[in-house]
Amino acid sequence: MACDCPLTQPGPTLAATCGGAPFMLFMGLLEVFLRSQCDVEDPCNRPKPPSLFHDYDFIVVGSGSSGAVVASRLSEIPEWRVLLIEAGLDEPTGTQVPSMFLNFIGSEIDWGYQTEPETQACLGEVGQRCYWPRGKVLGGTSVMNGMMYMRGSRKDYNDWAAMGNEGWTYNEVLPHFLKSEDNKQMDQVDIGYHAKGGLLSVSQFPYHPPLSKSILKAAQELGYPIRDLNGRYHTGFNIAQTTNKNGSRMSTAKAFLRPFKNRQNLHILLNSTVTKVLINTTTKQAYGVEVLREGKKSTIYAIKEVILSGGAINSPQILLLSGIGPSEELKKVKIPVIHDLPGVGKNLQNHVAYAVNFFINDTNTAPLNWATAMEYLLFRDGLMSGTGKPFLKTFNDVKNIYICQNNRFH
Repeated sequence: MACDCPLTQPGPTLAATCGGAPFMLFMGLLEVFLRSQCDVEDPCNRPKPPSLFHDYDFIVVGSGSSGAVVASRLSEIPEWRVLLIEAGLDEPTGTQVPSMFLNFIGSEIDWGYQTEPETQACLGEVGQRCYWPRGKVLGGTSVMNGMMYMRGSRKDYNDWAAMGNEGWTYNEVLPHFLKSEDNKQMDQVDIGYHAKGGLLSVSQFPYHPPLSKSILKAAQELGYPIRDLNGRYHTGFNIAQTTNKNGSRMSTAKAFLRPFKNRQNLHILLNSTVTKVLINTTTKQAYGVEVLREGKKSTIYAIKEVILSGGAINSPQILLLSGIGPSEELKKVKIPVIHDLPGVGKNLQNHVAYAVNFFINDTNTAPLNWATAMEYLLFRDGLMSGTGKPFLKTFNDVKNIYICQNNRFH
């Protein structure tokens, strides 16, 4: 099919991360240029609005880092009809450019969550409330995150299994990571911990700023190892591998949904919010979902399962709205109790983030200007992609330190 690259999928108003009005103008014009390129805009492979069925075998709620994968895998079975429901719209073009991700924090593809006032955290924030970016878009937060390809600590998986979660040891989940992965740098990673041929492209960004090499050299001088952080060990320093393909973001939507846009048994419903799961009060069997779309509520039925993949915030929220959670709290807000489950919505945690800014007189790195923009547009290289990430073991916990090397984020 011909690909004429129409100027579709307009992105959100870009937030001014630095530079004021000139910077806003520059980034706005840049997005127009990006929409003229088929490999970034990819208009031919965007999902089309479906003609909905009355019911589906599986309904997947949320299209983020898990939901897109779940829907894609389930629809591999041709006789199963699968519906994926997403509250947001499709990916804006600008999100495909790695260095532009901060422009979408706080935009219309972000749920815009803030934490409640904290007594021992967020001390430098207004009201001691931290901002918590969450993607409201096809692909979820994988569309607006820093793109680091990190699987998590082996110890965490083994601890979850020890708590009674069967099948969650690191050795049991590793094959599933390998199935999805298409690592483009197999010669630079530990043997047995990576794979080729999956749907998710993984590699370092094409461009490595001079600063990144200095950081690695400094780490070596301090005695820290330079090694694969998704391999035998999870601590050390390295130029991070990321979910990118040829210098463009590889979200879960781009990796797991776009290649199968023509599957007749996979429907993707955008701009639609699930307000609750419908559950038989006698059998406790989920049989559908209530959906708010264009200001109207409707019901879509599930024959086999409803799968919540709304993330750490929205999945518990939907459970509570559906009558699953602590009965006392549900009764206070007059939600009929379907199942008293005290743990729903409790013990929510996020990784610790602490930003330290260093201003560097770096004459070896080109500024962000039309020359560097054209370098990216023509070659998918240059300043508009580059990052690094070490993991250090301190106080018996693994801490994550993100080093931002793109000088427009100083």
